[in-house]
Amino acid sequence: MYVIGTAGHVDHGKSTLVQALTGIDPDRWEEEKRRGLTIDLGFALLRLPSGDEVSVVDVPGHERFIKNMLAGVGGIDLALLVIAADEGVMPQTREHLAIIDLLGIERGVVALTKADLVDPDALELACLAAAEALPGTTLECAPIVACSAISGAGIAELLATLEAELAKAGRKRDIGRPRLPIDRAFTMPGFGTVVTGTLIDGSLSVGQDVEVLPSGTRARVRGLQTHGEKVDLAPPGRRTAVNLSGIAVEDLHRGMVLARPGTFRPTTAVDVRLRAVPYLSRPVRHNLTITFHTGAAGAEGRLLLLDAAEVKPGAEAWAQVRLTEPVVAVAGDHCIIRDPNDTLGGGLIVETDVPRHRRFDAETIAHLETLSGGSLEDLVITALSGAQPTTAADIVAAIGRDLEAVDAAIGRLMASGDVIRLDDWLHSRAEYDTTVARLDELLTTHHERSPLRAGMPREELRTRLGLTAELYDSLLKHLSDAGVVAERAGAVALASHQPAPTPAHQTVADAYLKTLRSSPYSPPTNGRPDDDLLGYLEARGDVVNAGHGVVFAADAYDEMVDRIKERLETNGAVTLGQVRDMFGTTRKYATALLEHLDSTRVTRRVGDDRVLR
Repeated sequence: MYVIGTAGHVDHGKSTLVQALTGIDPDRWEEEKRRGLTIDLGFALLRLPSGDEVSVVDVPGHERFIKNMLAGVGGIDLALLVIAADEGVMPQTREHLAIIDLLGIERGVVALTKADLVDPDALELACLAAAEALPGTTLECAPIVACSAISGAGIAELLATLEAELAKAGRKRDIGRPRLPIDRAFTMPGFGTVVTGTLIDGSLSVGQDVEVLPSGTRARVRGLQTHGEKVDLAPPGRRTAVNLSGIAVEDLHRGMVLARPGTFRPTTAVDVRLRAVPYLSRPVRHNLTITFHTGAAGAEGRLLLLDAAEVKPGAEAWAQVRLTEPVVAVAGDHCIIRDPNDTLGGGLIVETDVPRHRRFDAETIAHLETLSGGSLEDLVITALSGAQPTTAADIVAAIGRDLEAVDAAIGRLMASGDVIRLDDWLHSRAEYDTTVARLDELLTTHHERSPLRAGMPREELRTRLGLTAELYDSLLKHLSDAGVVAERAGAVALASHQPAPTPAHQTVADAYLKTLRSSPYSPPTNGRPDDDLLGYLEARGDVVNAGHGVVFAADAYDEMVDRIKERLETNGAVTLGQVRDMFGTTRKYATALLEHLDSTRVTRRVGDDRVLR
């Protein structure tokens, strides 16, 4: 199902035309009916001559309600620009046409309404004036149909023209990341909280968990409707009503976005390719306070020009918009920028959640140019240029392209060696090489400083590399399989590293072992080597650290263990005092020995006795 959005000057007959086409009055508020003026968005279902159905969004034309108009034109497939034959092109006609152009809406039909109120010559002049307003916009080739919503003249032709233009539209994009910009939120008796909007980029299903952004509140889809009909699955491109459980209507407002949990991150800063509308009487200047509109959202912000001091009417520039409150936007979305009275311009969002840039910085401008006009491979590499690797799904969200096309580009980049895949994580070759070089540097330095240690503690290395646990695990597995690193006893080392003492270390070790063996059952506790050398001797099997400051030579320890086992096998139990007397040692050494045997599950304590396990 496609979506048609009306546009045009106030009182040019948009709502009356929608009612003539659909049989539905889109003005739903009593004040609108009383004043004959569309104030807010209206909605209707249109059945084309073929029987196909399309949604119609009717927007207000009055300049005071432009912000409401902007909330309704996002996500539409075809613009129905309404121009009254008796008045012709008017200020809001031009403003709405500029908005359609800035939002990149490529298909449209011009309805020349109230044709019954003018004579044929005046109608021909009105048609020429409408045609002259279109060049230079996305609607420059749009057909123009004269009609009257009152007499019905031209309505059949208009319906046929709408159907023909919609037939040229491509299928709706589905990248598996549904989002519904909310343009209405209300309570329905017997159902509870309901939100509506035009669903884009993916499908929603009944029972699905969702997140309302930017608040982050979680909810569940209780039911779905499209124009009053219940559905279990709502595909992208449809006007959709979502019945939500777990959230109150007071927590919702126009401009919020409904999405799968964790798929979008609200932003307060976006980089845009800005184009000023051509009819402005003044240039757009740097550091201007503006209102920023994208989707159904509007937020106050400040416009920072990055490569110009000002943007003349019809000209373009790179700009950053810094917002006072977060909105949901992704690369590839369009935006509109206004001041309190006028639409100033708009354009394409190329990057979101961005830091403040230095103005006139060549590197920044080159980066934005790549995002704007680079190949798909360039965009993938740019998306991978951050400090952390990412997934294909994250790249799709970042660059706003189709998942199938992104996967194909990733495949080509992997074949060329420019992208490395580790499990689900993608690394650019440059970032991967940088990470591996940093890992090699950290481990090499550690081995040089601590040659006796098995390696750097696993968690310490992860922290030094600045990687998440998941990314770190995939990287270590890959490097281990490749024979680059080895994991030993909770430590990570270069595969070529083997703990080895220096000659000085060996001299100390030999002297220490000689001291231990000089009194094997009561070895001296002073004169211990440093922890690294002691750990090395223990790992090599030369000593046993029994705790409590007691270290035995390994051969003496093995002898004592064998004798205790023999005693237990014969007598069934042994006491601390008996062990002390067996070896002519002190209570200190006997205690350390028996507790070590308990901890290594050779013995277990029963009262004052030890027995074999």
